[in-house]
Amino acid sequence: MGRFVFSGDGHLREPKGLFSDGLPASLRKFGIHTQRDDSHIMTFAGEKLVHRFPLRRETTTDENDPANNGRPNAKGAIDLDARIQDMTMEGIDAEIMFPTTGMLNYLIEDRETEAASARLYNDWNTSFVSGHLDRFVRCGLLPVRSLDDTVAEMERLAAMGFTAAMLPSQIPCGVPLYNDPAWDKVFDAAQRLEMVLTLHTATGRPDLRPEAGPGGAIINYTDQMRDAIQSIMYMVAGGTLDRFPGAKVMVVESGASWLAGLAERMDEVAEGHAIFVRPKLSVKPSEIIKRQVYASFQYDRACIMSRSVTGHKGLVWGSDYPHHEGTFPDSREVVGTLFDGIDISEEEKADIVGLNGARLFRLPHPAVTQPAT
Repeated sequence: MGRFVFSGDGHLREPKGLFSDGLPASLRKFGIHTQRDDSHIMTFAGEKLVHRFPLRRETTTDENDPANNGRPNAKGAIDLDARIQDMTMEGIDAEIMFPTTGMLNYLIEDRETEAASARLYNDWNTSFVSGHLDRFVRCGLLPVRSLDDTVAEMERLAAMGFTAAMLPSQIPCGVPLYNDPAWDKVFDAAQRLEMVLTLHTATGRPDLRPEAGPGGAIINYTDQMRDAIQSIMYMVAGGTLDRFPGAKVMVVESGASWLAGLAERMDEVAEGHAIFVRPKLSVKPSEIIKRQVYASFQYDRACIMSRSVTGHKGLVWGSDYPHHEGTFPDSREVVGTLFDGIDISEEEKADIVGLNGARLFRLPHPAVTQPAT
C-alpha cells in the first residue's frame, strides 16, 4: 500500500446562478452575479465590477489543448465522479475543497446579502459531497460584515459536521483587522467548535490582477502571498491566536516557505523591541506559529528544509486542482520527488503529504482513524 495523500487545496465550481437565483429577489442586486460578452466573463458584487477574465479556453474539448490541463471542460470541478477518477489517477486519497465564485463573497458590501450567500454555498457544498465525507473535507464560507453573523454561521456549520470554514486572506474595507479584539468571539468559537479557520489566497482582494505591465502574470499571483503573511502577522502579534491557543488557522495557496522567515523575524523584533510590545505574548511568536498555524504548499520545498524553525506538523501539501498553477495532472511525480535531497524521516514525509491535513480536519478516513501497524 502506498503512502496516504491528502491535498490541502482543491477547487470546485458552483452551479451557474447559485449566488443570484438562490437569493431572495430583494437581495439579488447586492450579490455576486456574472455577465459575459464576446471576450470576457465579468463578475460583479452588486453594481461593482470585481473580476474580469478572458473567456476560458478550458471550455474547448480538444484533449491536446494545454489549457485543459488534461481534463476537457474541467469536468472534475463540477462532476464528483470525474473528480474521483482524477484523484485516483493522481494518487490523491482525500482533499479539502474551496469555492471558485464563492471566493468573491467577501467583496459583497451588504451584510444580509453576504450572510445569505454564504449559507447558499454551504448548503449546496454539503449536498454536492454527500456520501463522500471520507474523501472530501467541506470548507464553509463565513460572512464577515458582522462578526456576530460569522459566529452564528460557524455554529450552524458545526451542527452540520463541518470542521473547516473560510475567512478572507485580505481584510475587506470596513472589516476589523485581525489584531482587533473584535475577532475574539470568532476565534473563541473556532477553539470551542474545533473548527479550522482557512485563509485562501486572493479572498478579500478588491483587485486580483492590479499589475498589467511587464511581468504582471508572475507579479500578481506571487504578490497574493503577502496577504497571508500580513494576516498571520496580525493574528500573532496582536495576541489573537495567543488568547485562543486551541484555535487553528491554515493559509492556502500562499506557499509555506515564508513561514520560517516570518517566525524568526517576529521573534527578533519581539525581543529587541520588548519595551514597546503590546500586548505581551505568553510565548514567542514562533511558538504560536508552530502551535497554531498551518500552510498548504505545492512545489516550494524550502518550507520542508526550514522545518527546524516551524516544525513539520503545520506543512500540508496540496494540488490546487484543477488550476493551471497547480500540480494536476502531474501530482504523482511532484509528490514522488518532493523530498529528493532532503534529510527527512519517513514519518515526517507521511505527515506532510497526507496525515497533517487529514488530522487537522478530523477526516473520517481509515488512514487517520485506525492505528498505524
